[in-house]
Amino acid sequence: MECWPEPIVRVQSLSESGIDSIPEKYVKPLEARPSFKSVTSAVNIPLIDLAGLNDKNLRDVTLSQVSEACREWGFFQVVNHGVQPDLMDRAQEVWREFFHQPSEIKQAYANSPKTYEGYGSRLGVEKGAILDWSDYYYLHYLPCNLRDFNKWPSLPNDLREVIAEYSTEVVRLGGVILEILSINLGLKEGFLQNAFGGEDIGACLRVNFYPKCPQPDLTLGLSSHSDPGGMTILLPDQNVPGLQVRRDDGWVTVKPTPHAFIVNIGDQLQVLSNAIYKSVEHRVIVNSGQERVSLAYFYNPKSDLLIQPAKELLTPDKPPLYPAMTFDEYRLYIRTKGPKGKSQLGASLKPPR
Repeated sequence: MECWPEPIVRVQSLSESGIDSIPEKYVKPLEARPSFKSVTSAVNIPLIDLAGLNDKNLRDVTLSQVSEACREWGFFQVVNHGVQPDLMDRAQEVWREFFHQPSEIKQAYANSPKTYEGYGSRLGVEKGAILDWSDYYYLHYLPCNLRDFNKWPSLPNDLREVIAEYSTEVVRLGGVILEILSINLGLKEGFLQNAFGGEDIGACLRVNFYPKCPQPDLTLGLSSHSDPGGMTILLPDQNVPGLQVRRDDGWVTVKPTPHAFIVNIGDQLQVLSNAIYKSVEHRVIVNSGQERVSLAYFYNPKSDLLIQPAKELLTPDKPPLYPAMTFDEYRLYIRTKGPKGKSQLGASLKPPR
């Protein structure tokens, strides 16, 4: 996986060229198009105020709200999470500025499928695959030996400084949420953090740029998938909805709350909890009138640790549903095949080679 199977085309350049129809390789099959299945607009994913964790009268209620959200939705929004609103705004703005730099500046950071780090426009290496209507930037923050500031854009001038501060805060929040999830499973509060590698976790950022699309009903910004990692902490575009979460046979379009993070369960937490918590399929729709920028922080297990159902959650009536596997082995599937629903959780029962 040293190089892409076909020449990379930047979706932003297609959008800005003024085309009135999208190239065939972005047109989804009928059953995968955004209009194919019902979209529910009357409901939203749960919204949880984490300030309750510090109030002895509200703590149990807050824990219960998170537990119900993890079991029933796999997604929830959090406010009063401790990350300053102005830092969230600055993080989003520096990346928006990056994507509006001249193409030759961005192209200096072009990525390859070997590590995915850098400026990219596709997931998966299958030749002839139908692609998503988005560009992205992917970078490593943890473990420290993978953090290479030379791979972080040098323009805008304050990007590296802002994203370093933002990363510190989001990783701190990830540790808080893992403690809550551990407690709610009846485990010691540090259990999941230790299962992820303690201080030696993986943390990486994927910044998604969804350009305007002349035919948004034919394509997706990101195909339906569950996240292969541990947990995702998403800073959505505050002004333009786009994330949709699978609910029964339809989709719920998430309505972002100002300065809230969207948290979702990844496949590794489904494995560790033996499916008490479930990762849920989600996708991103695009539109013809407005671009979108979102920041997805992936809080993952150390890549070479074996991940398996917690023994404390197993009984004769509830045997392990998944074999032990490292996260490296697991994520090879999505890096090869691209996003394909929740199929990797089934396919990973036989480790991909």
